[in-house]
Amino acid sequence: MSTVAPDPDRPSIDIWQGDAYDLAGKLPEESVDLVLTSPPYWGLRTYGMDHNEEILREWKEEGNSDSTPPPYEWYRAHGGLLGMEPLPEWFVFHLVEIFERIRPALKAGGSMWINLGDTYFARWSSIRMDGRQGLGDNPRMRRKTPMGGYRQEKQLLMIPARFAIAMQDLRWILRNDLIWSKPNIPPRPEQDRLRLSHEHFFHFVKKPTLGRPKYHYDISQVEPETRDVVTVNVRSGSDGHSATFPEELIRPRILSSCPPGGVLLDPFCGTGRALTVAHEAGRRAIGFELTDHFAEAATQKAAAQRTPRLF
Repeated sequence: MSTVAPDPDRPSIDIWQGDAYDLAGKLPEESVDLVLTSPPYWGLRTYGMDHNEEILREWKEEGNSDSTPPPYEWYRAHGGLLGMEPLPEWFVFHLVEIFERIRPALKAGGSMWINLGDTYFARWSSIRMDGRQGLGDNPRMRRKTPMGGYRQEKQLLMIPARFAIAMQDLRWILRNDLIWSKPNIPPRPEQDRLRLSHEHFFHFVKKPTLGRPKYHYDISQVEPETRDVVTVNVRSGSDGHSATFPEELIRPRILSSCPPGGVLLDPFCGTGRALTVAHEAGRRAIGFELTDHFAEAATQKAAAQRTPRLF
C-alpha cells in the first residue's frame, strides 16, 4: 500500500484495504475534514472473519487481569477481531485506541461523527457470521461471555455511552448525541422489554490548546427544526453487508460538517455508502476496509461514479 495525499484538484474516492489501526498512520497530518463512520458493534457478527475464542484465557495466562484490556496490537496479533472482544470493556478500549490513531490526521476545525448501537448482555450470546442479529438463516455460533459487575443477564450494556465518556476522558469534545430513530425495525420475540429502535450518532471535535473549540459547521444543511433526534428508516444492506448507512441519515452530516471540496474519511467503510454520498456532494472521500469482499464492493460502487484508486 502506498501513501497518497488527497488530490486538491478533483473529487476522488480512494479505498485503502487494511486495518484502520495501521492505515490511520499513513494519512498526512491535518488532511481530513470529517471522519464519518459506523464501526463494528460489540458481540453481534464476525463479518465472515476468523476470531480467536481463547484470547481471554491467553491474556490471563500471561499474568494479566481480564479487567485490564490488552493493547489492540497484542489483541490483533493473537487472533482478535474488533467487535468480537470477550468483554465489552475491551471493545471500548480498542475503539478509542483506533480513533486516537486517527486524531493527528483530523484538521483542527474538523469533526468526527461516529454511529454506535447498543447490545444486551447474555452469558451465552448468539454471534452471526453475517446478517442482522436474530434474523434470517445466516450461520451463527454461540459463545460464553464472563459475567460480573455490570455484565448481567438481560442488561443493556450502554456501550455507546461508555465509548463517548472514554473519548471525553481523552479530551475529545462531544458536541451532540444525535439519536437515530428507526421506525421500521422488525419485530422481536421478547415480551419483557420494549424494542430497541434507536442508535447513537456522536459528534466529536478536537479540544484546542487554548480557548473554545472552533470547527466547520453549516447548520443550514441539517434536517428541518435542527433537532438532535432524526427519524430515518433502516435500509436493506448491500453486497452481503447488513449495516449500510441510509443516505438520508448521513447526507446532512456530510453537508454540515465537511466544507465543499473537503475530505471525508470513513475508517470502517464497508461497501462504501458514505464515500459515494460524499462524492455526490462534491467532497473527496477516503475509505478504509479490512475485508477483501467489502473493499472490492466499495471499489465497484465507486467506479460507477468515478474511477477510484485502490491502494
